Amino acid sequence: MIGTIVNTSTILAGSVLGSVVKKGIKEEYQGALYTAMGLAATVLGINTVVGNMPNSQYPVLFILSLAAGGLLGTMLNVDGRFQNLVGKFSKSNLGQGLSTGILLYCIGSLSILGPIQSALNNDNTFLFTNATLDFVTSMVLASTYGIGMALAAGVLFLWQGSIYLCAGALSAFISPELMCEISIVGGILIFSSGLSILGIKDCKALNLLPSLLIPILWFIVKGFLPI
Repeated sequence: MIGTIVNTSTILAGSVLGSVVKKGIKEEYQGALYTAMGLAATVLGINTVVGNMPNSQYPVLFILSLAAGGLLGTMLNVDGRFQNLVGKFSKSNLGQGLSTGILLYCIGSLSILGPIQSALNNDNTFLFTNATLDFVTSMVLASTYGIGMALAAGVLFLWQGSIYLCAGALSAFISPELMCEISIVGGILIFSSGLSILGIKDCKALNLLPSLLIPILWFIVKGFLPI
């Protein structure tokens, strides 16, 4: 599990360094960082969708996923509950930063396949690569939202740790086709988070999180009833 520990540690280190930098940045420069982070999340989301869409075997599945998942998330008020929880400890817009960070850190092929590779083959290449990317991302996020971004490291640890422990069962189920569909939905979630940061549209990205379950359910049903 060394790969997950390294990945978690880089996020913590990046968050600390970024928060130190933030203290010396003037307010108008912080605004520029907000814009940069919003643009980066938007572009990363678009790139993920565009890169995976041509390989999708079910090009309308992401629409069904967003509709059903978004409805469920809104009914459960996932975003509102999360923002209220974070609001008890911070008066800033840390909740927005954490939701963006969690999506960027956890929803991606490296973060999902990495723990499986680590557990089954003792190969941490994916996780070490992911750690490098997350280190840079965490510095930028923390320089924008502060030291509270370090909380996202705990979420990543639980996420990758759970996948690591269940690697035997998941390895046979997580196919390239499933990862493609999950990546498309995940890319749209990251894109929606970018729109929120830029103030274009408050998409309440966390309410869309259940959308990631729909492709999984689809492939489970497909396994029993070939479609």
